[in-house]
Amino acid sequence: MSDANEGDSITIAIVNWNTRDMLIQALESIYRQSSVTPPRVVVVDNASTDDSADEVKARFPQCELVANKVNVGYAQGNNQVLQTNNSRYALLLNPDVILPENCLKTAVRFMNEHPEAGALGVRQVFPDGSLQRSVRGFPTPLGVFCEITGLSRLLPNSRWAGSYRMTWMDYNQVQEVDQPMGTFLMLRSTTLNAIGLLDEQFPIFFNEVDWCLRCKRAGWKIFYTPDIEIIHYGGAGTSQAGSAMAWESRRALLTFYRKHYSSPLYLPVRLFVALASWPHAWLQARKRTRAQR
Repeated sequence: MSDANEGDSITIAIVNWNTRDMLIQALESIYRQSSVTPPRVVVVDNASTDDSADEVKARFPQCELVANKVNVGYAQGNNQVLQTNNSRYALLLNPDVILPENCLKTAVRFMNEHPEAGALGVRQVFPDGSLQRSVRGFPTPLGVFCEITGLSRLLPNSRWAGSYRMTWMDYNQVQEVDQPMGTFLMLRSTTLNAIGLLDEQFPIFFNEVDWCLRCKRAGWKIFYTPDIEIIHYGGAGTSQAGSAMAWESRRALLTFYRKHYSSPLYLPVRLFVALASWPHAWLQARKRTRAQR
């Protein structure tokens, strides 16, 4: 990575695994964008078996393609792009999205007007237009405790009980937040240079959560804006792995706790979360298995 202050340039990283048709839609929406500086778009294909890589090469010769021989995961796939980033901004983008007109211009304008912003998330909707609650607080011991015990559902408007899922958040307001969903996450390259890449010990889940926490601890702000609204299908990649994703999500949560809440003061809550999370993962795995049948 460099200091990356070249105008309003953007490098877009898309990590793909067997989502060819959605990936094509995403790329089409990117190349329809009006932009003073055309974005650098890099697709990292994680050993897809649906001809995703061949389709990108054939239909989008202006797009850079990294074709991995094995599935290296989401974090490492993004890092393959971020470590070669020479743009002012980097955009982590899922392949199952459609961007609206002038989306990139609006995002860059926001970041330019907020030099204190290390990252930016946007409003996300499902294909039917319904809101996707795509912003969460950090999974603090108290927040996760309230989730596991059901207090967050009993007190959905409570700022402390609902601190993780933020069920009280007004998605129509520009505001500072903890962790927008990594579906569309614009990063300032000077922030990346300061705090580093995604942590690859979180290959699929919690890597953007970990990065956002490091970002805020380093003094940067993270914003959400409703002025950009993207369509997000959701779960296009992870749903293919079925029950394995439920177990991986729980493993990542416990790794996150070991990294950020290692103090003995947090030990009782960590033990509680560890014990309670595995039965929850088992239930989620059963649901995913049934859904695939």
